[in-house]
Amino acid sequence: MAAEIHSRPQSSRPVLLSKVEGHQDVVSAALLIPKEDGVITASEDRTIRVWLKRDSGQYWPSIYHTMSSPCSAMAYHHDSRRIFVGQDNGAIMEFHISEDFNKMNFVKTYPAHQNRVSAITFCLTSEWVISTGHDKCISWMCTRSGSMLGRHYFTSWASCLQYDHETLHAFVGDYSGQITLLKLEQNTCSVITTLKGHEGSITSLWWDPVQRLLFSGASDHSIIMWDIGGRKGRTLLLQGHHDKVQAICYIQLTRQLVSCSADGGIAVWNMDISREEAPQWLESDSCQKCEQPFFWNIKQMWDTKTLGLRQHHCRKCGQAVCGKCSTKRSSYPIMGFEFQVRVCDSCFESIKDEDRTSLATFHEGKHNISHMSMDISRGLMVTCGSDRIVKIWDMTPVVGCSLATGFSSR
Repeated sequence: MAAEIHSRPQSSRPVLLSKVEGHQDVVSAALLIPKEDGVITASEDRTIRVWLKRDSGQYWPSIYHTMSSPCSAMAYHHDSRRIFVGQDNGAIMEFHISEDFNKMNFVKTYPAHQNRVSAITFCLTSEWVISTGHDKCISWMCTRSGSMLGRHYFTSWASCLQYDHETLHAFVGDYSGQITLLKLEQNTCSVITTLKGHEGSITSLWWDPVQRLLFSGASDHSIIMWDIGGRKGRTLLLQGHHDKVQAICYIQLTRQLVSCSADGGIAVWNMDISREEAPQWLESDSCQKCEQPFFWNIKQMWDTKTLGLRQHHCRKCGQAVCGKCSTKRSSYPIMGFEFQVRVCDSCFESIKDEDRTSLATFHEGKHNISHMSMDISRGLMVTCGSDRIVKIWDMTPVVGCSLATGFSSR
Protein backbone atom coordinates (compact mmCIF):
# COMPACT_ATOMS: atom_id res chain seq x y z
CA MET A 1 0.00 0.00 0.00
CA ALA A 2 2.83 2.37 0.77
CA ALA A 3 4.13 2.34 -2.79
CA GLU A 4 0.76 3.58 -3.99
CA ILE A 5 1.63 7.19 -3.30
CA HIS A 6 4.49 6.96 -5.79
CA SER A 7 2.49 5.17 -8.47
CA ARG A 8 -0.07 7.94 -8.64
CA PRO A 9 0.34 10.57 -11.37
CA GLN A 10 2.18 13.72 -10.35
CA SER A 11 -1.04 15.69 -10.76
CA SER A 12 -2.30 14.16 -7.49
CA ARG A 13 -2.24 16.99 -5.00
CA PRO A 14 -4.25 18.42 -2.11
CA VAL A 15 -7.56 19.93 -3.22
CA LEU A 16 -8.44 23.32 -1.74
CA LEU A 17 -12.09 23.05 -0.66
CA SER A 18 -12.66 26.36 1.13
CA LYS A 19 -11.06 29.56 2.34
CA VAL A 20 -12.21 31.10 5.60
CA GLU A 21 -11.44 34.80 5.95
CA GLY A 22 -12.39 37.40 8.52
CA HIS A 23 -9.74 37.49 11.25
CA GLN A 24 -7.94 40.78 11.76
CA ASP A 25 -4.61 39.26 12.88
CA VAL A 26 -2.57 36.05 12.77
CA VAL A 27 -4.67 32.90 13.17
CA SER A 28 -2.87 30.98 15.93
CA ALA A 29 -4.81 27.71 15.68
CA ALA A 30 -7.57 26.11 13.62
CA LEU A 31 -9.29 22.79 14.29
CA LEU A 32 -11.81 20.83 12.23
CA ILE A 33 -14.90 19.79 14.19
CA PRO A 34 -15.20 15.99 13.92
CA LYS A 35 -18.30 14.76 12.06
CA GLU A 36 -19.34 18.36 11.35
CA ASP A 37 -18.75 20.79 8.50
CA GLY A 38 -17.22 23.26 10.89
CA VAL A 39 -13.96 24.86 11.99
CA ILE A 40 -12.90 26.42 15.30
CA THR A 41 -10.29 29.19 15.07
CA ALA A 42 -8.28 31.18 17.61
CA SER A 43 -6.49 34.36 16.65
CA GLU A 44 -4.11 37.04 17.85
CA ASP A 45 -7.02 39.43 17.25
CA ARG A 46 -8.35 38.10 20.62
CA THR A 47 -11.28 36.19 19.09
CA ILE A 48 -12.46 32.58 19.19
CA ARG A 49 -14.76 31.76 16.30
CA VAL A 50 -16.77 28.71 15.32
CA TRP A 51 -17.43 28.60 11.58
CA LEU A 52 -20.17 26.37 10.17
CA LYS A 53 -20.67 25.56 6.52
CA ARG A 54 -23.92 27.01 5.19
CA ASP A 55 -26.07 25.78 2.30
CA SER A 56 -24.26 28.24 0.05
CA GLY A 57 -21.04 26.33 0.64
CA GLN A 58 -19.48 29.25 2.52
CA TYR A 59 -18.33 29.16 6.14
CA TRP A 60 -19.93 31.74 8.42
CA PRO A 61 -19.21 32.34 12.12
CA SER A 62 -21.89 30.89 14.38
CA ILE A 63 -19.88 31.89 17.48
CA TYR A 64 -17.76 35.03 17.81
CA HIS A 65 -16.22 35.49 21.25
CA THR A 66 -13.69 38.18 22.20
CA MET A 67 -11.04 37.37 24.82
CA SER A 68 -9.11 39.72 27.10
CA SER A 69 -5.76 38.83 25.51
CA PRO A 70 -4.51 37.50 22.14
CA CYS A 71 -5.22 33.79 21.68
CA SER A 72 -2.05 31.74 21.29
CA ALA A 73 -3.09 28.06 21.57
CA MET A 74 -6.21 25.91 21.62
CA ALA A 75 -7.38 22.38 22.45
CA TYR A 76 -10.83 20.95 21.72
CA HIS A 77 -12.35 17.73 23.13
CA HIS A 78 -15.22 16.78 20.86
CA ASP A 79 -16.96 14.12 22.98
CA SER A 80 -17.46 16.58 25.84
CA ARG A 81 -17.47 19.68 23.55
CA ARG A 82 -14.99 21.40 25.87
CA ILE A 83 -12.59 23.94 24.44
CA PHE A 84 -9.46 25.29 26.15
CA VAL A 85 -7.95 28.53 24.89
CA GLY A 86 -4.44 29.64 25.84
CA GLN A 87 -3.67 33.33 25.83
CA ASP A 88 -0.73 35.65 25.49
CA ASN A 89 -1.11 36.67 29.15
CA GLY A 90 -0.54 33.09 30.34
CA ALA A 91 -4.13 32.23 31.26
CA ILE A 92 -6.15 29.33 29.87
CA MET A 93 -9.92 29.73 29.58
CA GLU A 94 -12.32 26.79 29.34
CA PHE A 95 -15.64 26.95 27.47
CA HIS A 96 -18.41 24.49 26.72
CA ILE A 97 -19.94 24.54 23.23
CA SER A 98 -23.63 23.74 22.71
CA GLU A 99 -24.74 20.74 20.64
CA ASP A 100 -25.74 22.93 17.70
CA PHE A 101 -22.42 24.85 17.86
CA ASN A 102 -24.25 28.16 18.10
CA LYS A 103 -23.42 29.02 21.72
CA MET A 104 -20.30 28.89 23.89
CA ASN A 105 -20.51 29.12 27.70
CA PHE A 106 -17.59 30.14 29.89
CA VAL A 107 -16.56 27.49 32.46
CA LYS A 108 -13.43 28.70 34.27
CA THR A 109 -10.04 30.37 33.99
CA TYR A 110 -6.79 28.55 34.78
CA PRO A 111 -3.78 30.69 35.85
CA ALA A 112 -1.44 28.26 34.12
CA HIS A 113 1.51 30.47 33.13
CA GLN A 114 3.21 33.80 33.68
CA ASN A 115 3.75 34.33 29.97
CA ARG A 116 2.37 33.30 26.58
CA VAL A 117 0.80 29.82 26.39
CA SER A 118 2.38 27.82 23.55
CA ALA A 119 0.51 24.50 23.63
CA ILE A 120 -2.42 22.81 25.43
CA THR A 121 -3.75 19.28 25.76
CA PHE A 122 -6.68 17.97 27.78
CA CYS A 123 -6.87 14.52 29.39
CA LEU A 124 -10.45 13.51 30.19
CA THR A 125 -9.59 10.42 32.26
CA SER A 126 -7.47 12.34 34.74
CA GLU A 127 -9.32 15.67 34.26
CA TRP A 128 -6.02 17.46 33.68
CA VAL A 129 -5.33 20.40 31.40
CA ILE A 130 -1.63 20.30 30.52
CA SER A 131 0.14 23.23 28.89
CA THR A 132 3.51 24.74 28.02
CA GLY A 133 4.45 28.39 27.88
CA HIS A 134 7.06 31.06 27.31
CA ASP A 135 7.65 31.16 31.06
CA LYS A 136 9.84 28.10 30.40
CA CYS A 137 7.57 25.59 32.07
CA ILE A 138 5.03 22.84 31.67
CA SER A 139 2.06 22.98 34.04
CA TRP A 140 -0.78 20.57 34.74
CA MET A 141 -3.95 21.70 36.46
CA CYS A 142 -7.06 19.93 37.75
CA THR A 143 -10.12 20.82 35.67
CA ARG A 144 -12.48 19.87 38.51
CA SER A 145 -11.01 22.24 41.09
CA GLY A 146 -9.11 24.61 38.82
CA SER A 147 -6.05 24.24 41.08
CA MET A 148 -2.43 23.87 40.02
CA LEU A 149 -1.12 20.32 40.43
CA GLY A 150 2.46 20.73 39.30
CA ARG A 151 5.03 22.66 37.27
CA HIS A 152 8.38 21.77 35.77
CA TYR A 153 10.82 24.37 34.46
CA PHE A 154 13.19 24.23 31.50
CA THR A 155 16.14 26.40 30.50
CA SER A 156 14.36 27.76 27.41
CA TRP A 157 10.86 28.73 26.28
CA ALA A 158 8.70 25.62 26.03
CA SER A 159 7.32 25.70 22.50
CA CYS A 160 5.27 22.52 21.91
CA LEU A 161 3.74 19.57 23.70
CA GLN A 162 2.54 16.01 23.16
CA TYR A 163 1.03 13.74 25.80
CA ASP A 164 0.54 9.98 26.11
CA HIS A 165 -2.74 9.54 27.99
CA GLU A 166 -2.07 5.93 29.01
CA THR A 167 1.46 6.24 30.37
CA LEU A 168 1.19 9.90 31.54
CA HIS A 169 4.33 10.75 29.60
CA ALA A 170 4.69 14.29 28.28
CA PHE A 171 7.03 15.34 25.46
CA VAL A 172 8.06 19.01 25.57
CA GLY A 173 10.04 20.75 22.83
CA ASP A 174 11.83 24.00 23.58
CA TYR A 175 13.64 26.86 21.89
CA SER A 176 17.09 25.37 22.60
CA GLY A 177 16.31 22.49 20.22
CA GLN A 178 15.89 19.94 23.00
CA ILE A 179 12.96 17.60 23.66
CA THR A 180 12.33 16.50 27.25
CA LEU A 181 10.39 13.36 28.13
CA LEU A 182 8.61 13.66 31.50
CA LYS A 183 6.47 11.31 33.57
CA LEU A 184 3.71 13.38 35.20
CA GLU A 185 2.33 12.40 38.60
CA GLN A 186 -0.47 13.93 40.64
CA ASN A 187 1.74 16.60 42.25
CA THR A 188 5.20 15.93 40.89
CA CYS A 189 7.04 14.73 37.80
CA SER A 190 10.28 13.02 36.85
CA VAL A 191 12.54 13.57 33.84
CA ILE A 192 12.90 10.32 31.89
CA THR A 193 15.31 11.49 29.19
CA THR A 194 16.21 14.34 26.86
CA LEU A 195 16.43 14.08 23.08
CA LYS A 196 18.99 16.18 21.21
CA GLY A 197 19.39 16.22 17.46
CA HIS A 198 17.98 19.43 16.04
CA GLU A 199 20.11 22.50 15.34
CA GLY A 200 17.21 24.92 15.82
CA SER A 201 14.23 25.48 18.09
CA ILE A 202 11.54 22.76 18.21
CA THR A 203 8.43 24.08 16.48
CA SER A 204 6.15 21.02 16.37
CA LEU A 205 5.76 17.54 17.85
CA TRP A 206 3.57 14.53 17.05
CA TRP A 207 3.30 11.38 19.15
CA ASP A 208 1.98 8.10 17.76
CA PRO A 209 1.09 5.90 20.76
CA VAL A 210 0.49 2.80 18.61
CA GLN A 211 3.98 2.51 17.11
CA ARG A 212 5.47 4.62 19.92
CA LEU A 213 7.08 7.02 17.48
CA LEU A 214 7.78 10.68 18.17
CA PHE A 215 8.14 13.12 15.27
CA SER A 216 9.67 16.56 15.78
CA GLY A 217 9.86 19.52 13.40
CA ALA A 218 12.23 22.42 13.93
CA SER A 219 13.39 25.80 12.70
CA ASP A 220 16.41 24.04 11.13
CA HIS A 221 13.95 22.98 8.36
CA SER A 222 14.24 19.30 9.33
CA ILE A 223 12.08 16.56 10.86
CA ILE A 224 13.38 13.79 13.09
CA MET A 225 11.57 10.53 13.82
CA TRP A 226 12.50 9.19 17.26
CA ASP A 227 11.79 5.48 17.83
CA ILE A 228 10.76 5.73 21.49
CA GLY A 229 9.30 2.21 21.67
CA GLY A 230 12.24 0.50 19.97
CA ARG A 231 15.05 -0.02 22.43
CA LYS A 232 17.73 0.89 19.91
CA GLY A 233 16.99 4.60 20.16
CA ARG A 234 16.84 4.80 16.38
CA THR A 235 16.39 8.20 14.75
CA LEU A 236 15.55 9.07 11.15
CA LEU A 237 16.23 12.48 9.62
CA LEU A 238 13.90 13.99 7.00
CA GLN A 239 15.02 17.03 5.02
CA GLY A 240 12.82 18.41 2.27
CA HIS A 241 11.46 21.73 3.51
CA HIS A 242 13.08 25.08 2.76
CA ASP A 243 11.78 26.88 5.85
CA LYS A 244 10.97 25.99 9.46
CA VAL A 245 8.63 23.05 9.90
CA GLN A 246 5.55 24.46 11.64
CA ALA A 247 3.24 21.44 11.95
CA ILE A 248 3.32 17.66 11.54
CA CYS A 249 0.77 14.84 11.62
CA TYR A 250 1.50 11.12 11.35
CA ILE A 251 -1.19 8.94 9.79
CA GLN A 252 -0.64 5.58 11.44
CA LEU A 253 -3.01 3.66 9.15
CA THR A 254 -1.21 4.56 5.92
CA ARG A 255 2.26 5.08 7.45
CA GLN A 256 2.49 8.59 6.04
CA LEU A 257 3.73 11.79 7.64
CA VAL A 258 2.22 15.14 6.63
CA SER A 259 4.28 18.24 7.37
CA CYS A 260 3.82 21.96 6.70
CA SER A 261 6.41 24.73 6.68
CA ALA A 262 6.40 28.49 7.05
CA ASP A 263 6.91 29.04 3.30
CA GLY A 264 3.65 27.23 2.55
CA GLY A 265 5.21 23.89 1.69
CA ILE A 266 3.11 20.78 2.32
CA ALA A 267 4.99 17.47 2.28
CA VAL A 268 3.68 13.91 2.46
CA TRP A 269 6.41 11.44 3.47
CA ASN A 270 6.23 7.71 2.85
CA MET A 271 7.26 6.09 6.15
CA ASP A 272 6.19 2.55 5.22
CA ILE A 273 9.62 1.57 3.89
CA SER A 274 12.91 0.59 5.44
CA ARG A 275 14.80 3.86 5.71
CA GLU A 276 18.49 4.29 6.55
CA GLU A 277 19.58 6.19 9.64
CA ALA A 278 21.80 9.19 8.89
CA PRO A 279 25.34 8.58 10.23
CA GLN A 280 26.97 10.52 13.03
CA TRP A 281 29.51 13.01 11.70
CA LEU A 282 33.05 11.80 12.31
CA GLU A 283 35.80 14.11 13.49
CA SER A 284 39.34 13.99 12.18
CA ASP A 285 42.40 16.24 11.96
CA SER A 286 42.84 15.36 8.30
CA CYS A 287 40.68 14.34 5.35
CA GLN A 288 39.61 10.73 5.73
CA LYS A 289 39.93 10.24 1.96
CA CYS A 290 43.16 11.96 0.86
CA GLU A 291 44.69 12.46 4.33
CA GLN A 292 45.44 16.13 3.70
CA PRO A 293 45.45 18.17 6.95
CA PHE A 294 42.60 20.44 7.97
CA PHE A 295 43.49 24.06 8.74
CA TRP A 296 43.74 23.56 12.52
CA ASN A 297 46.20 20.67 12.18
CA ILE A 298 49.33 22.83 12.59
CA LYS A 299 51.72 19.90 13.11
CA GLN A 300 50.80 18.04 9.92
CA MET A 301 50.78 21.28 7.91
CA TRP A 302 54.31 22.03 9.17
CA ASP A 303 55.55 18.47 8.57
CA THR A 304 54.14 18.24 5.03
CA LYS A 305 54.65 21.93 4.14
CA THR A 306 51.03 22.19 2.96
CA LEU A 307 48.18 24.59 3.67
CA GLY A 308 45.33 23.27 5.75
CA LEU A 309 41.95 22.59 4.16
CA ARG A 310 38.42 23.27 5.33
CA GLN A 311 36.52 20.34 6.88
CA HIS A 312 33.27 19.06 5.39
CA HIS A 313 31.18 15.95 6.04
CA CYS A 314 29.67 13.43 3.67
CA ARG A 315 25.98 13.09 4.49
CA LYS A 316 25.91 9.42 3.42
CA CYS A 317 28.93 7.98 5.28
CA GLY A 318 29.56 10.75 7.81
CA GLN A 319 33.30 10.93 7.12
CA ALA A 320 35.26 14.17 7.49
CA VAL A 321 36.41 15.16 4.02
CA CYS A 322 37.95 18.09 2.21
CA GLY A 323 36.29 20.01 -0.62
CA LYS A 324 38.31 18.24 -3.32
CA CYS A 325 37.12 14.84 -2.11
CA SER A 326 33.48 15.91 -1.94
CA THR A 327 32.84 17.80 -5.16
CA LYS A 328 29.52 16.09 -5.88
CA ARG A 329 25.99 16.64 -4.61
CA SER A 330 23.15 14.14 -4.58
CA SER A 331 19.74 13.52 -3.13
CA TYR A 332 19.41 10.34 -1.08
CA PRO A 333 15.75 9.98 -0.06
CA ILE A 334 16.12 6.66 1.76
CA MET A 335 18.21 8.57 4.32
CA GLY A 336 15.75 11.47 4.31
CA PHE A 337 17.66 13.82 1.99
CA GLU A 338 15.04 14.84 -0.56
CA PHE A 339 17.20 17.59 -2.04
CA GLN A 340 20.85 17.54 -2.98
CA VAL A 341 23.42 17.43 -0.18
CA ARG A 342 27.18 17.10 -0.02
CA VAL A 343 28.50 13.54 -0.44
CA CYS A 344 32.06 12.33 -0.86
CA ASP A 345 33.05 11.26 -4.36
CA SER A 346 33.13 7.54 -3.50
CA CYS A 347 29.64 7.64 -1.98
CA PHE A 348 28.39 9.53 -5.03
CA GLU A 349 29.58 6.68 -7.23
CA SER A 350 27.73 4.16 -5.05
CA ILE A 351 24.37 5.93 -5.33
CA LYS A 352 22.29 4.48 -8.18
CA ASP A 353 19.70 6.43 -10.16
CA GLU A 354 16.88 4.50 -8.50
CA ASP A 355 18.29 5.50 -5.11
CA ARG A 356 17.46 9.11 -5.98
CA THR A 357 13.73 8.40 -6.45
CA SER A 358 11.79 10.65 -4.11
CA LEU A 359 10.02 9.07 -1.13
CA ALA A 360 7.85 12.12 -0.50
CA THR A 361 5.53 14.36 -2.48
CA PHE A 362 5.70 18.14 -2.14
CA HIS A 363 2.85 20.59 -2.64
CA GLU A 364 2.31 24.33 -2.39
CA GLY A 365 -0.14 25.67 0.18
CA LYS A 366 0.28 29.21 -1.19
CA HIS A 367 0.17 30.88 2.21
CA ASN A 368 2.35 31.19 5.28
CA ILE A 369 1.45 28.16 7.40
CA SER A 370 1.92 28.53 11.15
CA HIS A 371 -0.50 25.80 12.25
CA MET A 372 -2.10 22.70 10.75
CA SER A 373 -4.44 19.99 11.97
CA MET A 374 -6.05 17.01 10.29
CA ASP A 375 -9.29 15.09 10.55
CA ILE A 376 -7.72 11.79 9.53
CA SER A 377 -11.04 9.90 9.36
CA ARG A 378 -12.25 12.20 6.57
CA GLY A 379 -8.89 12.97 4.97
CA LEU A 380 -9.34 16.69 5.65
CA MET A 381 -6.68 19.19 6.67
CA VAL A 382 -6.94 22.79 7.85
CA THR A 383 -4.05 25.25 7.65
CA CYS A 384 -3.75 28.80 8.96
CA GLY A 385 -1.09 31.43 9.36
CA SER A 386 0.08 35.00 9.48
CA ASP A 387 -1.87 35.93 6.33
CA ARG A 388 -5.07 35.63 8.47
CA ILE A 389 -6.54 33.07 6.05
CA VAL A 390 -7.76 29.59 7.01
CA LYS A 391 -7.71 26.96 4.27
CA ILE A 392 -9.53 23.63 4.27
CA TRP A 393 -8.01 20.88 2.12
CA ASP A 394 -9.09 17.48 0.84
CA MET A 395 -5.93 15.39 1.34
CA THR A 396 -7.31 12.07 0.07
CA PRO A 397 -5.55 12.36 -3.34
CA VAL A 398 -2.17 12.23 -1.58
CA VAL A 399 -2.75 10.28 1.65
CA GLY A 400 -4.36 7.01 0.61
CA CYS A 401 -7.60 5.87 -0.95
CA SER A 402 -11.01 5.26 0.61
CA LEU A 403 -10.65 1.47 0.55
CA ALA A 404 -7.35 1.54 2.40
CA THR A 405 -8.08 4.24 4.92
CA GLY A 406 -11.80 4.48 5.40
CA PHE A 407 -11.86 8.06 4.16
CA SER A 408 -15.33 9.02 3.05
CA SER A 409 -15.74 10.51 -0.39
CA ARG A 410 -16.81 14.12 -0.41
